[in-house]
Amino acid sequence: MIKTKLKEFGADISLLLVAIAWGGTFFIVQDAVEDTPVYVFLFWRFFFATLLMGMIFYKHILRVDKQTLKAGITLGTFMFLGFAFQTFGLTYTYSSTVAFITGLNVVIVPFAVFLIFKKKASIYSIFGAVVAVVGLFFLTKNESTGGFGIGEIYSFICAIMFALHITFTDSYSKKYNAFALVTVQFAVVALFSFIGAIGLDGVIMPKSFGGVFMQALIATVLFATIFAFLVQTIMQKFTTPAKTAIIFTMEPVSAGIFGYYLADESFVLSQIAGAMLIVSGMLIAELGTYLRNKRINATL
Repeated sequence: MIKTKLKEFGADISLLLVAIAWGGTFFIVQDAVEDTPVYVFLFWRFFFATLLMGMIFYKHILRVDKQTLKAGITLGTFMFLGFAFQTFGLTYTYSSTVAFITGLNVVIVPFAVFLIFKKKASIYSIFGAVVAVVGLFFLTKNESTGGFGIGEIYSFICAIMFALHITFTDSYSKKYNAFALVTVQFAVVALFSFIGAIGLDGVIMPKSFGGVFMQALIATVLFATIFAFLVQTIMQKFTTPAKTAIIFTMEPVSAGIFGYYLADESFVLSQIAGAMLIVSGMLIAELGTYLRNKRINATL
């Protein structure tokens, strides 16, 4: 039991590093997409990620079977739709509103797991998720929001897609080769992004492969894509999807910290309070699970 708990704790720390990697590249990507259409950037990001995965882990990929292919296509579709609806949401409403609604995946995940796989989340995970959502509200609060419109609807669909990605990753990571599974996902996102770039943006080439675009590409391909999704796929088998979703709420917190120190952005008091609530939600889920397991072991 101690060994299992150490694996779970190690997985949670690894997933926290994933959230930090995503948050750390947020302001870099923002600069890049000012001059490059979003789907063009997504295509090149996931194209190079697929290429590198194929070059490094080709032995695993050559042995991919039909079931792994289906699982990878499913996860890749959820991943792309999450990015797509988030992008559509940003065109209709405030970025802080999109960030908050996207973060609602933390409370969608326990229900998705129960409805699809009939697994109940612990009360600690649910309570931690609620605390994290309240924290997200304060972290992303925008007093200029104008009600629930089409942008908010797109953002909520985005939250559902990311919640489904976490939910199905929990199941598939226990059954299939992680390297093959991740590579197929990247290829699917690259393909859909290519279609989106041609169909919606009318271009596939960026203005330049140098400067900010190349910096953002290197950072996202290596850290926010290959490292992040490999670690998620490998480590999620050792923890719960509900806790994974809570840990991923650290993405906007880490984005704010990186933005403060590297991009001269500022925090107001409500945002600091929100960040503290998110961390509290993580601790509630982590410590609650530990205490529950300790209590169960004491009765055996």
